[in-house]
Amino acid sequence: MKLYPIEAGNFKLDGGAMFGVVPKSLWTRTNSADANNMIDIAARCLLIEDGDKLTLIDTGMGDKQSEKFFGYYYQWGDDTLHKSLKKHGFHRDDITDVFMTHLHFDHCGGSIQWNKDKTGYEPAFKNATYWSNENHWDWATNPNRREQASFLKENILPMEESGQLKFVDGPMSSISEENLKKDFIKNTPLNFDVFFADGHTEKQMLPVLKYDDKNIVFMADLLPTAGHLPLPFVMGYDTRPLLTMPEKEKFLNVAADQNYYLFLEHDAHNQIITVKHTEKGVRINEVFTCADLFN
Repeated sequence: MKLYPIEAGNFKLDGGAMFGVVPKSLWTRTNSADANNMIDIAARCLLIEDGDKLTLIDTGMGDKQSEKFFGYYYQWGDDTLHKSLKKHGFHRDDITDVFMTHLHFDHCGGSIQWNKDKTGYEPAFKNATYWSNENHWDWATNPNRREQASFLKENILPMEESGQLKFVDGPMSSISEENLKKDFIKNTPLNFDVFFADGHTEKQMLPVLKYDDKNIVFMADLLPTAGHLPLPFVMGYDTRPLLTMPEKEKFLNVAADQNYYLFLEHDAHNQIITVKHTEKGVRINEVFTCADLFN
């Protein structure tokens, strides 16, 4: 197995929204804000080369939305999904599977693109199977008002219309210490394990990879940045913040006990961390770049 970080494009989000009720004087210690109160956010996806499978976890925002839409997100840097794949010697058409942790636009927007004459949409990865789970798909295609602006139909429906969509089977239970101390949820078709978290959105899926002698967990929005390690530091975007806290607590305790390597999708400045127990709770132990571990 080989792993490649795929940088799908950096952007900015309001720091207050990213940290909910936590005072700015606290969260700016780890995530500095600009004059508009915006903090740096990455869209760091992960490409897994394993035998004849080439699986991409999440796809970033994509580039098909309007100039007005992107104007809200203050994109910065030169990274794009296409350039990052090319950097590692791959093309979109090489991808066999696209695994979406959940269907918010900043995680799946790059999965779908305009067709040639911009009269409609088509899968950006024409040879890939797209993976979600049935519970989350139903949640995203019949969105509540709070998440309606994050579940964009043009990002989602073409997956099903193309015939390329499949669902991950398996237990749909939320994170529990029992699940975490076992081998997670097995029997996925993608040669990695998955567990589910419901605080951010219904049935978000977090891949757990066995890489050499390490457990690498793709954290998606259970832990957006290293600055979110303190339990009360929960995003204002979470639909069930009081569920996110115990989910995060159970996960982080096991991550510290078992020395998991946490791949941070949204942290623009910390790519992978391990954690440890301290008097203040679970905190950072070590920080790694992807190059430290994947080469």
